[in-house]
Amino acid sequence: MARARDESSPLFAGNAAGTLRLIIYLALAMVLMVLDQRNGWLWRLRSAASAVVEPVYRLAGLPAVGARTLSVAFADRQHLTSENQRLREDLLLANAKLNRMAAVAVQNQHLKELLDTQHSLGLNVQLARVIGVDLGAYRYRLTLNMGSRDGVKPGQPVIDAHGVMGQVVEVLPHTAVVMLVTDPSHAIPVTIARTGLRTVAYGSRDGDQLSLPNLPLAADVRDGDQLLTSGIGGRFPPGFPVGRIDRVAPAATGMFQVALARPAADIDRSTDVLLLHDQAEPEGPPAPARPMGPPTSLEPAPSATLAAPPVASPVEPPGDGVPR
Repeated sequence: MARARDESSPLFAGNAAGTLRLIIYLALAMVLMVLDQRNGWLWRLRSAASAVVEPVYRLAGLPAVGARTLSVAFADRQHLTSENQRLREDLLLANAKLNRMAAVAVQNQHLKELLDTQHSLGLNVQLARVIGVDLGAYRYRLTLNMGSRDGVKPGQPVIDAHGVMGQVVEVLPHTAVVMLVTDPSHAIPVTIARTGLRTVAYGSRDGDQLSLPNLPLAADVRDGDQLLTSGIGGRFPPGFPVGRIDRVAPAATGMFQVALARPAADIDRSTDVLLLHDQAEPEGPPAPARPMGPPTSLEPAPSATLAAPPVASPVEPPGDGVPR
C-alpha cells in the first residue's frame, strides 16, 4: 500500500524523469542558497515583498488595533473614574477629619478657658454642657445636661469663660433651663467699672443686646464702658463681666439716657458653661434683726429689795385695869 502511494507521487515516481526532476530541484536550491549567502538576493527579495505586503497587513490589522485601543481606553477611563471618585471621597473624609480636629481644638481651648476661670477665681463650680437652645419670640433660653440629681438649684448663676450668661430658672431631674441675660424678662444689677455707677441691665427683644434705661442725664456713661455684676440682691457675685456699652443716647422723653451693651459671654457660641454653687439666693425670709437698745453697761442697776412698811401693833383699848 505504501509502495502504491510512492508510485502515485510524481516527485518520487520510480522512473528516470522523477529522479532527474529531484536532482534539478536540489541543484536549484543549492544555487539559491549560495547566491543568497554571497549576494543577499533572497534578503532583498524578502525586503521588497515585505515593503509591498506591510501596508496591506497594516490595513488588515487596523480594525483589531482600533478595537484594542478602544477597549484599553474604555478600561482606562473606568479606572480613572473610579480612582477619581475614590480620591474625592478621601479628600472629603480628610476635610471632615480636619474640621473635626479644628472643632475639637476650639472646644479644648474653650474648656481650658473655663478651667482657668475656675482656678483663677477659686469658685465652687460645676461644668455643664448645652444640649438645647430655645430662641423663640422674645424668649432666649438654654437647656443644660445637669438637673436636680446633679445638685442644680433654681437661681444658680451660669457663666462661661468670658462673663455672665444667665441664671437657672427651671430644674428637672436630669436637665435645667437657663434664662439668658439677653432675655427680655431678665434683669441683673450691674455697676460701671470706670465710674462705679450702679444700675440695672435688662434683656432686649433683639436677643443680642442689653438695655440700660433710665440713666441720669448727668451720669458719666461712655461707649466702651465695661459692666460688672454689682452683687446687689445676692443672686450674682460681684465683679463678673456682664457686657460692654456700645451706644449711649438720650431717651425719647429727654429726661434720661438709654445705653445699649453687648454681652461679654458668648451667648450664641458657648457649648460648655459653669454653674456657680453656693451663690444662689438663700431660701426663706431673712433672719430677724436684733432689737436696738442702749448698751448693757449703761443700763440702770437693778434696785435693792424694797423694805416692807412697818406693821403697826394693835393698840389695846383703855380699860379699868381688870383683866378679862
